[in-house]
Amino acid sequence: MNLEPSFSRLDRRFGEFVERLHGSVSPGLRSAAMLVSRRRAEGHICVPVEDLPELPRTSKVIGAPGEFAPLVLDRSRLYLRRYWEYEQQLARAIRDRTAAKSPKQNRKISDQQQLAATNAVTRNFSVITGGPGTGKTHTVMAILRLLREQAGGEGLKIALAAPTGKAAARLTESLRAGAQQHEATTLHRLLGTIPDSPYFRHNAERPLTADVVIVDEASMIDLALMAKLVDAVPLTSRLILLGDRDQLASVEAGNVLADICHAAESAEADAPLRDAVVELRRNYRFAETGGIYTVSTAVNAGDADATVAALREASDDEVGWRGLPPAPNLTGALRERIVGGFRSYLEAADPSAALTQLAQFRILCAVRHGPFGVENLNALAEEILADAGLLTARTGWYRGRPVIITRNDYNLQLFNGDSGIILPDSEAGGELRAFFLSAEGKLRRFLPPRLPLHETAFALTVHKSQGSEFDRVLLMLPDHDGPVLTRELLYTAITRARSGVELWANEEVLRAAVLRRTVRTSGLRDALGVTQ
Repeated sequence: MNLEPSFSRLDRRFGEFVERLHGSVSPGLRSAAMLVSRRRAEGHICVPVEDLPELPRTSKVIGAPGEFAPLVLDRSRLYLRRYWEYEQQLARAIRDRTAAKSPKQNRKISDQQQLAATNAVTRNFSVITGGPGTGKTHTVMAILRLLREQAGGEGLKIALAAPTGKAAARLTESLRAGAQQHEATTLHRLLGTIPDSPYFRHNAERPLTADVVIVDEASMIDLALMAKLVDAVPLTSRLILLGDRDQLASVEAGNVLADICHAAESAEADAPLRDAVVELRRNYRFAETGGIYTVSTAVNAGDADATVAALREASDDEVGWRGLPPAPNLTGALRERIVGGFRSYLEAADPSAALTQLAQFRILCAVRHGPFGVENLNALAEEILADAGLLTARTGWYRGRPVIITRNDYNLQLFNGDSGIILPDSEAGGELRAFFLSAEGKLRRFLPPRLPLHETAFALTVHKSQGSEFDRVLLMLPDHDGPVLTRELLYTAITRARSGVELWANEEVLRAAVLRRTVRTSGLRDALGVTQ
């Protein structure tokens, strides 16, 4: 097998370690171990054996299911042992939960939200999937009302969570707007993070005390975290997952929500898993003739011709499309968009208003590096806004700098995905502070040096934008094709916009992205009893 240059140092060290355990020189085994390690970093759970032609037929470092070995060969797939265990643990927990007898729901009723809510409160495991605007949050409110109406419902312990602080805050805000006094938290906080450990305080031996656990933005949850979550929820409690199966897969390994939904679709008509999943299809936010709905639907279907046609024929203000300017001309091309998009928050009267206005517009990028990536776009935004007299950009902290948290800090209650602004604090003699809004809408202020890891946030990667929404989005694709450009990335970016999205992309790159589907290898569907 060719030792590809894309193998990392960790991949190579792991391959060497496995070969030493094997006890003799085995280039095929070393290469297989390296590839399993690299594929996991790319988001895959396992490697099909057909990709490993030199894999030894027998070795003490390759175990069958249930055997103790660093690699596991199961159903013609090679796994890192830990990820095979995560997959089996999750599948076993879902099978056990769906095996419990539940009332059969009439899936032909017209109100899909009613079906999803009733389904969720009558079984111990359920999934509600649907795109933005299909009423997932409204369905959560219906679930909470139904739970209260049940006998003993007022005494139920209900936990709400999401993968990121931003997503948890949005869920809390939406529920409060609907007169629901519940507060969501991050999954890591719910499960109880142990410093410097991949494990949590809550697990099968020390489960959560909640009677109902509702988790939003489940598409962002990787295999390892999902396995630990399901393990920590008592079998007698209800676990309800909500998310958009068509969004980007998790940053870490796995595509769990999509795998569960696909397994349910492929299951026999009377299979318990099939009834556990409800998809909301009616969109209440976007008109079916509107640009965002039309374009996102075409992208999601993988129809490049329909996507290009919808962008060209859009007659409303919801979508726009233009080709990429040459990189040297990017500053001039962006000037009007950036000044117009960010002026309102930079001229806001107070930090609360500035934070509200910052959510009106954002630049989203597919990549971090290069002229059309996040790093360059943030630098250009600083330059353009400084030239317009709206900020004085300098290294480090400056008035008006938007920031996004990239690592959870449970002491400060700042979480990955939280957005804030550096502004003068009138209560501190005009000294700079980092301002954030809590889930309850209260203003929070921090000394900038105390912030956990963070980045400037005029521009965000599409991955970082998950769990957020903006009134208008400028989506920038790179000037060349690449594996990161997929229909899921485009769909996720377009549906971050509430009222308008402008796409800057060359047609060839756009078409390639629409045609490319995210494929992550796993055995979860087989483990759930459904053949892929």
